[in-house]
Amino acid sequence: MTDTSFENVWNALPFPSFVVTQDGQITDANGAAEQLVSTSQRQMRQKTLSQIFHENSVVVGTVHQAAKDQGSMTQYNVDVAIENKTTAVCNVYVSFLNPEQSKLLLVVQPTGVAQKMSQSLTNLSAARSVTAMAAMLAHEIRNPLAGITGASQLLAMNANEEDIELADMIAQEAKRIGQLVDRVEHFGDQRPMDPKPVNIHDVLDRAQRAAAAGYASHVNFTVEYDPSLPDTSGDADQLLQVFQNLIKNAAEAVDEKRGTIKVRTSYNSGVKLAMQGNKTQNLPLQIEVIDNGRGVPANLISEVFDPFVTSKSNGTGLGLSLVSKIIAAHGGLVECSSTEGRTVFVVRLPVWRVKKEN
Repeated sequence: MTDTSFENVWNALPFPSFVVTQDGQITDANGAAEQLVSTSQRQMRQKTLSQIFHENSVVVGTVHQAAKDQGSMTQYNVDVAIENKTTAVCNVYVSFLNPEQSKLLLVVQPTGVAQKMSQSLTNLSAARSVTAMAAMLAHEIRNPLAGITGASQLLAMNANEEDIELADMIAQEAKRIGQLVDRVEHFGDQRPMDPKPVNIHDVLDRAQRAAAAGYASHVNFTVEYDPSLPDTSGDADQLLQVFQNLIKNAAEAVDEKRGTIKVRTSYNSGVKLAMQGNKTQNLPLQIEVIDNGRGVPANLISEVFDPFVTSKSNGTGLGLSLVSKIIAAHGGLVECSSTEGRTVFVVRLPVWRVKKEN
């Protein structure tokens, strides 16, 4: 094989891989490694493993141990701190790469990817269940609710001051229930989407400007856009609703004085979604909304996109479920990872393709 062929194979490997010296200096890394640590191959070649993963990381320790024992080492299901910010459960493989034993091959295999994909598909089923329920709620609740509201108004017309207060309370609670039904009814909108090419950066800019002018005026925003990102396929207004929801959640989670939200886009060609009929959907467009807030409670992280699941005292638990439904309708996936001080929502979308006419 030619050097070019080796380079193509190296960058086609699905698992993050590094070539390192015995003292931990990185001499090469593949494309999957770039995605794992959000650092270019060129920049990584100027760093050590300690700078990427942390001095006390299990990755650094495994490489040092393999170098000391002059052999191979494997660690299964260990916590790997990445960029000193987030932690992922991974398998770590280290082996010498050449007979001179001057360089080692390090492979870091995140084990949570398949679990996240499976959880995302479960979330889609939950969203579909709410869709079916929404039509029933709209019909079965609105009619009696209108009767209750009307009755409270009639009572207030001929009531004393104390009873007027009770009638007003009934009317206010009926209005609140009506607003909840309105939100649930969004799930019942099953009109077919007319997909068009959408510049995701335009959508993100609109969402950020609206947030900064209102509910997120206290937040420090940063953006890291991949300028070469192609258009996605979908409805710009629906996608705007998705990212407004995600940014609003982030803004409510961060500190009033030190809150930061980062919006980052990148191209990740290694993510595919299995479809019906043995087909696959490529989801290379990756959009991340990252905040430094209090994080999602550990007992809710696996259910965060389920309907009516919320950690907020006044929340309805419908915002993220609606996000999941809209992204599913776009043929994409959404997932969440969270630790104290760092929460990341990742949206994966397909690229716009012009349909060929028969």
